[in-house]
Amino acid sequence: MNDKGPAPRARRGGKPNSGDDLTARRVAEYLRDHPDFLVDHSDLLAVMNTPGQSAGNVVDFQHAMVTRLRDENDKLRAAQDYLLTNARANQSIQARVHDATLSILRASSFETMIQTVTADLAVLLDVDAVTIGVESGDVPIPKAYAAGIRALPQGSVDAMLGAGRDVLLADDINGDPRLFGAAAGLVRSQALARLRASSHAPVGLLALGSRKSNGFGPGQGTELLGFLARTLETMIRQWLNLPS
Repeated sequence: MNDKGPAPRARRGGKPNSGDDLTARRVAEYLRDHPDFLVDHSDLLAVMNTPGQSAGNVVDFQHAMVTRLRDENDKLRAAQDYLLTNARANQSIQARVHDATLSILRASSFETMIQTVTADLAVLLDVDAVTIGVESGDVPIPKAYAAGIRALPQGSVDAMLGAGRDVLLADDINGDPRLFGAAAGLVRSQALARLRASSHAPVGLLALGSRKSNGFGPGQGTELLGFLARTLETMIRQWLNLPS
């Protein structure tokens, strides 16, 4: 009785037997259906037999896959660095807004609060100008507040923000003298937030200006600025004994 042993494997370049062909087809189909398989299992590349540079016109599969993996890793690393940078920046901004909010809450009088907002917040928020605009109509702004509060014509807030909008960020602009007065020449980006302290008070506007053209921009979040504006509304209402 002869021991034939295992069936001989097809030589390189020869026609594989039906069993090998079926297995190869399944592997090929699986890899086509799962193009990221070798990216997720890059350790397999170390044990695979792949054509080398001496294979004439045959593509160096291993080299191509290693290059692809390197590119994927570079993209992932860049994305991670971007997320970390944004996270640190957001954390810094959040801390600054919290400090600004606390400074408004600590004010011992209405006058001190206005001074805090229009003078101290620029340092706390790392911007170049902070003002409060008020649609005062023909009512003049008291001289005590003239340095930080800007009188605006009726309808100015809607015109600047857009009707129904409470916050607007704008980059690459020229500062508006109506908002920033003498500091307008410095302003190249701005953040504006509507102030509705009371139904018995005129509409106002908290305006932050930066000399950086990208200091504020449409792609940035507005939640923290909205929170700061709501805090200021509440304190104005309390100091002036106004209804909601």
